[in-house]
Amino acid sequence: MSTTVAVAPNKIKDILNLLGVHEVNSGVSTGAQWLKGEGVLLESLSPVDGALIGAVRGASKAEYEAMIATAQKGFIEWRTWPAPKRGEVVRQLGEELRKHKANLGKLVSYEMGKSYQEGLGEVQEMIDICDFAVGLSRQLHGLTMHSERPEHRMYEQWHPYGLVGIITAFNFPVAVWSWNTALAWVSGDVSLWKPSEKTPLCSIACQHITAEVFKRNGVPEGVSVIVNGGREVGEWMSNDTRIPLVSATGSTRMGKAVGAAVGERLGRSLLELGGNNAIIISDKADLDMSLIGCVFGAVGTAGQRCTSTRRLIIHDKVYEAFKQKLMKAYGQLRIGDPLDENNHVGPLIDEHAVQLYLKALEAAKQQGATIAVEGGVLSGEGYTSGCYVKPAIVEATAEMAIVQEETFAPILYLLRYTGDVHEAIAIQNNVKQGLSSAIMTLDLREAERFLGAAGSDCGIANVNIGTSGAEIGGAFGGEKETGGGRESGSDAWKAYMRRQTNTINYGAKLPLAQGIKFDL
Repeated sequence: MSTTVAVAPNKIKDILNLLGVHEVNSGVSTGAQWLKGEGVLLESLSPVDGALIGAVRGASKAEYEAMIATAQKGFIEWRTWPAPKRGEVVRQLGEELRKHKANLGKLVSYEMGKSYQEGLGEVQEMIDICDFAVGLSRQLHGLTMHSERPEHRMYEQWHPYGLVGIITAFNFPVAVWSWNTALAWVSGDVSLWKPSEKTPLCSIACQHITAEVFKRNGVPEGVSVIVNGGREVGEWMSNDTRIPLVSATGSTRMGKAVGAAVGERLGRSLLELGGNNAIIISDKADLDMSLIGCVFGAVGTAGQRCTSTRRLIIHDKVYEAFKQKLMKAYGQLRIGDPLDENNHVGPLIDEHAVQLYLKALEAAKQQGATIAVEGGVLSGEGYTSGCYVKPAIVEATAEMAIVQEETFAPILYLLRYTGDVHEAIAIQNNVKQGLSSAIMTLDLREAERFLGAAGSDCGIANVNIGTSGAEIGGAFGGEKETGGGRESGSDAWKAYMRRQTNTINYGAKLPLAQGIKFDL
């Protein structure tokens, strides 16, 4: 039976206390100490009820410089720790997160607006990546190669980069940081985290939890640094030659700016940007099973996931039947306080997001689309923040300009196709973004064609599940304007390390490669 988790605004301080956050002033920390915070003032307003949770001071440029210096010093020692010993620290962090899962999940839900269950799921992702990183700490392996020269041995090994800059977005205020930092830490890197200015308290809670684990293990100061602030902090990091890798999650516009700045100095960037994700509904699909993935993908986190389902490409033979199923399901959605587990949909992050939602619906109408399920802003009791909107369904065509864009809101576009799966794939691929994709079909040939070289051009391609809900075991990321980065599982760890090829001559002579003669 579903239960209700009541978190009244006056209880949020109790939750913060349980997470080790007894005082909120500064959002600038080296792990061992908190600086004053002499930069911009960040006010954390909950989209749940519009209440001010707290005000956090970001970093000044001088404090940023101090953070960099501390991180550099910490790296000098941290890189010498054996990787399994670093992994043990991360293992303990995972255990600590298990203890704090419920309270951190509530904080994520209240500060960001996603449902409590999704908040718990996000913390679980943090736990999972810690588990993954522990095993990885004993598997940072290279290759051995045969040399063409006698009595020579060749191999490759991997070394830490140094300082890894992490810029995260509001929609996953804790999980994306953990995806990056857990891998960076076991690789021997130190991390500088610039959280979203919309969710600063989540970052402060994570830093308190981490600092306690690090203190017990004697981890050097500066291995975990957080630098809250506005856009300027991200610009400092992107232009800073002391940060060899910047991992940035957010909009395509933001990612282009970060990529350009990092590329200008020949640094490395790992970009996780926009998604305009589609699910193909074949005429050979199980429509009842498909409905679950489509509805959750479209309305989960109020459509504010980078993997949210934006487009349904439905075969003409099942279009009307599936549309009716969707409309019936949307009629049963409960919108309200995300900490009440009886509700399906919480608020958008702020009023600016609401305006973008309304603007997109108006643009769809002007471009000739038909509104199948009306949207709108909810008001009255329970909706005082002004951030609650109705999930909308829009019947459109693939060529419409609004369909080509990503709107971070619960708007689902229905598109028809009449031919074979190749037509549907072409429609799906004909957008600038390339993050997540899916096909619903019971036909093996359709599924394999969708996954083949001429199929989906996205970084994630699923069969008979939705576009949302990636597991940490697989590499996460996408192509085209999604940025090309990969985080989390598989061999994504290689993004956080530098490759080195080594050749050892154990003989008494020094022959040259390619048979070159150089006699003295």
